[in-house]
Amino acid sequence: MRLANIFNLGVKEFRSLHRDPIMVFLIIYSFTLAVIMAASAIPETLHNVPIAIVDEDHSDLSNRIVDAYFPPLFLRPALINWSEMDAGMDAGRFTFALDIPPDFERDVLAGHHPRIQFNIDATRMTQAFTGNWYVQDIVNGEVNAFMQKHRPAPQTQAWTPVLPVGLDLRVKFNPNLYRPWYTGVAELINQITLLSIVLTGAALIREREHGTIEHLLVMPVTPFEIMISKVWSMGLVVVIASAFSIPVIIQGFLAIPVAGSVSLFLAGAALMLFATTSMGIFLATVARTMPQFGMLMLLVLLPLITLSGAYTPRESMPEIVQKIMLIAPNTHFVMLAQAIFFRGAGIDIVWPQFLALFGIGAILFGLALARFRKSLEAATT
Repeated sequence: MRLANIFNLGVKEFRSLHRDPIMVFLIIYSFTLAVIMAASAIPETLHNVPIAIVDEDHSDLSNRIVDAYFPPLFLRPALINWSEMDAGMDAGRFTFALDIPPDFERDVLAGHHPRIQFNIDATRMTQAFTGNWYVQDIVNGEVNAFMQKHRPAPQTQAWTPVLPVGLDLRVKFNPNLYRPWYTGVAELINQITLLSIVLTGAALIREREHGTIEHLLVMPVTPFEIMISKVWSMGLVVVIASAFSIPVIIQGFLAIPVAGSVSLFLAGAALMLFATTSMGIFLATVARTMPQFGMLMLLVLLPLITLSGAYTPRESMPEIVQKIMLIAPNTHFVMLAQAIFFRGAGIDIVWPQFLALFGIGAILFGLALARFRKSLEAATT
């Protein structure tokens, strides 16, 4: 009988959610457009930056420099005449423009240290600041590679400084250091945290505002059944939305490779939802109205998301903050999600995070249930 009550109460939550178009829109938006915008609209990262090159040399070296700029950091260079450069910069068609002078390759081989004119549209401040170093590094790298191919340059020459130690770089998991791969997954994690708290909290406050909580109190159901029905129903909504977002948005639209098991990630998400939905109910018992609940959400979500390690590595935070944030469920969820998505980790690697999520969820569920019972008792007196 208890299982039947829990199931029927959960179905009632689905029906209530279906009659709330704003909440349905929020779910769809959070797992589609919000993830896409977080991965695509990254102001501090170069993406399809327009660049123009005036090639007055037409040599092998100048061709190497032209071919070194390609997507996704830069658009294919627009090859223009010298007279078009200023007009293109004034019209905002190019963020960067290079002018490779005549006899550039010959002067480089002769050791004359020729100069390339490098023009930057500084009105695009972030791209100008970040891209400035990218463009210079690419030019220097191509010149160095060209010189080493034709003849070793002595240490005194400016284009090839000889260092006592050479770094042999190996970049794992994200060879191109393409930030949208990381931010898209981080945003999905944050939306799971956000929606799970909002849905359960709003469901309880909606019952109180509509007066249906009093109807439940006269029915043969217990506070545990009422609470667990909201936890499983709203958690299932978020799991289904996540299961849709991963193949369609993450892997499909954004083309972010997923190294590990999606099923293992969703299992971790279910444990995460056990904790965060309980947190949502706890906050809803503290707040009396939706505006109050929204203010509490800001106080809770900002530190949860900022300090979880989704955007800033935990190792960069003060040690005391790292220890305090271990009591937050999404800290462990970020760890397991990054391990599964980026490094292809299995259950043998992420089991400590699963265990931590279960323990934190059990504690939060107990606290929320005690608070929920107390609020129901207060409502009946």
